[in-house]
Order: sequence, then structure tokens, then C-alpha cells
Amino acid sequence: MGHTATAQAGSGGLTATEHRLANGLRVVLSEDHLTPVAAVCLWYDVGSRHEVKGRTGLAHLFEHLMFQGSASVPGNGHFEMVQGAGGSLNGTTSFERTNYFETMPAHQLELALWLEADRMGSLLAALDDESMENQRDVVKNERRQRYDNVPYGTAFERLTALAYPEPHPYHHTPIGSMADLDAASLEDARAFFRTYYAPNNAVLSVVGDIDPVETLAWIEKYFGTIPSHDGKLPPRDGTLPDIMGAEQREEIVEDVPARALMAAYRLPHDGTRECDAADVALTVLGGGESSRLHNRLVRRDQTAVAAGFGMLRLAGAPSLGWLDVKTSSGVEVPSIEAAVDEELARFAAEGPTAEEMERAQAQLEREWLDRLGTVAGRADELCRFAVLFGDPQLALTAVQRLLDITAEEVQAVAAARLRPDNRAVLVYEPLATDAGDGADDSDATENENEGAEQ
Repeated sequence: MGHTATAQAGSGGLTATEHRLANGLRVVLSEDHLTPVAAVCLWYDVGSRHEVKGRTGLAHLFEHLMFQGSASVPGNGHFEMVQGAGGSLNGTTSFERTNYFETMPAHQLELALWLEADRMGSLLAALDDESMENQRDVVKNERRQRYDNVPYGTAFERLTALAYPEPHPYHHTPIGSMADLDAASLEDARAFFRTYYAPNNAVLSVVGDIDPVETLAWIEKYFGTIPSHDGKLPPRDGTLPDIMGAEQREEIVEDVPARALMAAYRLPHDGTRECDAADVALTVLGGGESSRLHNRLVRRDQTAVAAGFGMLRLAGAPSLGWLDVKTSSGVEVPSIEAAVDEELARFAAEGPTAEEMERAQAQLEREWLDRLGTVAGRADELCRFAVLFGDPQLALTAVQRLLDITAEEVQAVAAARLRPDNRAVLVYEPLATDAGDGADDSDATENENEGAEQ
């Protein structure tokens, strides 16, 4: 069944049609004939929140295994065929999903669809001990390079563990632990694939210079015979109180270039108006060089070399507001923390100015339009809203929802959530007696979604 591709109010003229195959695969198509390219995006409704204790990291490990060959495409053939056709590809894992994506010259679209269908339908035929051991080592090395052996690398992992206490399904990050990666067996991987890599647990979007009738025929041809699977259990409940109730704090002494203050605030769930208001609030407070915290700490006080406040949107658990401040040489963290708390309290009491609202909403609008303006970005957002909220059409009107947020809503969510009793805090102290000569602008939040560069 398909929906008529009529542009919705607030969609900027963008359209999408929805279809469902008999085996349960949801398909979203969006025509865009501006350039002769097409993006294929496949989201599986499985992430680290679906994992159980003792087997963390399986979702991310399996993302890597999906590039190790299938029945018709051995070894590294998926990469070789896409790149040989002039396309690009990758995959990523998060708390809430695993996705795979290709951007192809439009005349090579059928190849990308066939490749994705082949590994969805036949990966188990190629999954063996050799590929399992190979990718286990790759993931363990990725953990070393991105988490364990870089300055501030474990900050995201530590803060999520504090913000989502055991046994919450978001307590562990997608990268998993070394011990659990070692413990994962080939049969664990096979069972994981059978449970989650089924067409009825996936959304496929195709965006770009496409013929919808021809594209849907290809999808039916290659995906339609893959059987569905009904063995999936729902993820564990991610419900938590709105407020943590008391500050969680950890001090870390490591070989880092400068002292740092990082904090995670519990914020409203993605998909709500309150979440959009929180996004505007954090943009005013810490979104770039015009933000309040940058102006206060970096420009005026010169106590920090970097100050940012960003948001990790989550649908199945409270979202996180991520504060990250790197201090200037010789500056102590308590003075930074006092200034941050002063700015947050003032913002909660007074709210944003009209100029700040206009600037923040324009910034967020530009970011959203940048995403929807590319075929790959739009394909990803259509999948996201389909998997997490049941309606891909919501992606096309997300910009308008952000622009409808009022200053009063922004002030209200800041007053309710940006409080000392609703945060987990990390304080980094260098091993040396002084704090060094400042910090680079590294950001631990880049680890929030585990990309798999193959």
C-alpha cells in the first residue's frame, strides 16, 4: 500500500510515499531529481538497548559482521562493488538502532538494493569463525583507539553509566566491554541475526533521482522473498524519573591536556515538544561561539578554551544534555562550575531574549535543512522517524515544530531540568601538577553513535 506523495504543510515541498511488503518490510520513497544520485538507507530496530548483561557490544559487533560477506558477495565484496560503481557506504550503531547506507549514481541504485537484500537474506551462509574472530579484533581495536587510549575518551561511557543506573538498558554504550566482546560466540551472533535482522524489523528508505514504480519493483524482487521472524522481544523498559534527585559526581585523574568539566543532564524524550524546547535551550546556552557559555567562559572570563552544550536525543529513555568545558591553563574546575551554575540559574529565571530565540531557531533550522537537503540525510531521517516514532512523514515537518517553540517553553524546560540535582558530573584532573597549556577542542560526544569505518 502507498500513500499519495502530497507535500504536507511545513514540509518545504518535500514528499514521501510509504509501502509495506508482505513479509513486513516497511519502505519509504522520496523523489528528488535535482542531481543524478540516489541514497539507500536501511534501519534495523536493534541497538545496544536490546542487549543483555554479559553480551554487551553485540549490536555493534554485528554491524561490522554485515560487511564480511554474504552468500553471493564474499569477503570485502560489498565495499568493492559499491565503491567500484562510484558510490559510498557505511554503517553505524546507536542505543536505539543499527543502520546501513549507500549513496549511488542513480543508474546504480539496483545494485545497492540487491546488495542490502543479499546480506539481509543470506548473511548466515557466510558467517563463520574466521569472520567472527576478525571483526571481534577490529571492534576491540576500535574501542582502544576511540575510548581507552585517547584523552577524555571514556567520558561518554562514564556519564551514561551515571545517568542511567543499572539495570537500565542504556547503562552501557554501544561499543560494549572487552570482556563481553571476548565472551561472544559464533552462535550468539547467529542467534542475534536471526532475531533482529529480519524484514519485519527493518525500514528501507530510498531517496533521490528515482522512478518510484521501478524502485518498488526492485525492492519487491530482492527483498520480498526474505522470510519474516517473530522471535524478537521488546527492549527493556527505559522509564526513569524526570529528575535524578541528586547530583552524581566522579573525579578522574588521567593523562589529559587540561582540566575539564563535563556533565549530563536528564532531558525529555525525543519526539516531544518539551524535547524540542530543550534543544533550543541548549543551543542558546552552548551552541557555538554566540552562545551564553562561550561568551561567558571563553570570551569574557577567559577561563576556558572551549565550552559547549549539546543534546543527545533518545526516544526510549530520557534524552541527555551534554555539557563539555575545557579549562584554560591554571584554571581550577570549581570556578568554572560556579560560573556555569550562575548562567544556568539566570537563564532559568529570565529565559532567552527574543534575539537569542531567533538566532537559536535559525541555527537549528539550518542544521535540519542541511540534513533534509541531501539525499543521504533525508533517507536517514525518514528511517529514524519510521523506526522510533512510527511515522516517516514526521521528518518532513520537524523544522516547523522547532520553529513553533516559544521562549516560555524554553525557559520552563530549563528551569525544570537544568538543575544541579539532575546531572551526572565528571571532573578531569591531569596527572601533572599543573593543568598544562590548555586543551584542544576534542569532544567526547563524538562517541555517542559508533560508526564503523571499514
